[in-house]
Order: sequence, then C-alpha cells, then structure tokens
Amino acid sequence: MKVKIKRWHAVATWQWDVNDERCGICYTAFEACCPDCHIPGDDCPPVWGGCNHAFHMHCIMKWLNSQQNANKQTCPACRQKWEFRA
Repeated sequence: MKVKIKRWHAVATWQWDVNDERCGICYTAFEACCPDCHIPGDDCPPVWGGCNHAFHMHCIMKWLNSQQNANKQTCPACRQKWEFRA
C-alpha cells in the first residue's frame, strides 16, 4: 500500500538552551524578550557569566553600566566579579 501526501503543514518552536527559565534581572522568560525589545530572538540573546548565571543581554548590560566602579562589576545573582563566559 502506498500513501500519497497531498498537503503538509510544519510547525516548529525554538527555545534557548538555558538552565533557568527566566532572566534574573527582569524576570521575563528567555523565550520572550527583555522589556527593551519588542520581538524575541537574536536581538536580545541570553548571555552567561563565568559564574554560569544567565541574563538577557540588554538586562546585564544595563546592570553593569549602572554600577559605579567599572572594575568591580558583579553578577546580580551571586555578587561574584562579572566576566562574560566565552
């Protein structure tokens, strides 16, 4: 018996490969976007620190820029010195 496919509709979803469900700064899901963005996706990806905490790129940049001393920028979750994970 042969089956002939007349029509096919594909549906796909994407998801960031992050252990946490939400950004620790804005508390918005990583599948959504930060409060500064309008459309989720590549414009605001999650970024990780050396301590393995993840945040939206815009959220962590705001956090780091708000700290007075650029030499003592810390992770908002654990207060370790912030370094972007390579």
